[in-house]
Amino acid sequence: MTTPRDLLITTLELSSSRPPGEGDLSLALAGAELIDLLNARAATLEDDRIVPGGNVPGETLPGWDGAASERLLNEASSSFTRQEPYETVEDWLWRRGRGLAAVYLTALRSEGQITQQRRSRWIPFGTSRLVVTDNPARRAALDRRTSDEPVLASLATAVGIGGRQLEDLPDPLVAADEPAAAVLVGVHNALRDLEAERQRRSIEQAAFDNIWRGE
Repeated sequence: MTTPRDLLITTLELSSSRPPGEGDLSLALAGAELIDLLNARAATLEDDRIVPGGNVPGETLPGWDGAASERLLNEASSSFTRQEPYETVEDWLWRRGRGLAAVYLTALRSEGQITQQRRSRWIPFGTSRLVVTDNPARRAALDRRTSDEPVLASLATAVGIGGRQLEDLPDPLVAADEPAAAVLVGVHNALRDLEAERQRRSIEQAAFDNIWRGE
């Protein structure tokens, strides 16, 4: 199991009426990848920079079964900058996260983890409604979600899944898992920057509309 797959399954199950933006979900998935790679010792953090581990780019990391979503983690590991100065967490999240939600949706479909149902207007990314099939991956994600596992809970809350606020979450890892906490901070900062950019564009468009109308 991988955290990105668990996050996407959780998102599909809980956000049918209010799906997150593709950009928000992509950044959170990149954060989930980085947390898994840090746990697998494929990288470490020095301050806010990602220092790659000893695995060779393209080499399957030990203990991973080669499923499509786990091959994506290998791709993520291969994408680390391997020369100093190493890349910051936020810079890597933006680079790796570009279009990542669509990539993971394709991966889960190829594994038979999700399927399409009849068309609905509440649909992630404007396609027909996607649902998770009843399979071991779904049950594992459900167990992780219902146990309030902090990493998955924090990532889901960051993209607005589950109707909770950050202050409602369990202890946010700071003492138990400092690298994961650092990545979560990077995800929240990137999401905040993304929202600020959306608001800036909205204000600029509104101003242009007013000028166009002669107001």
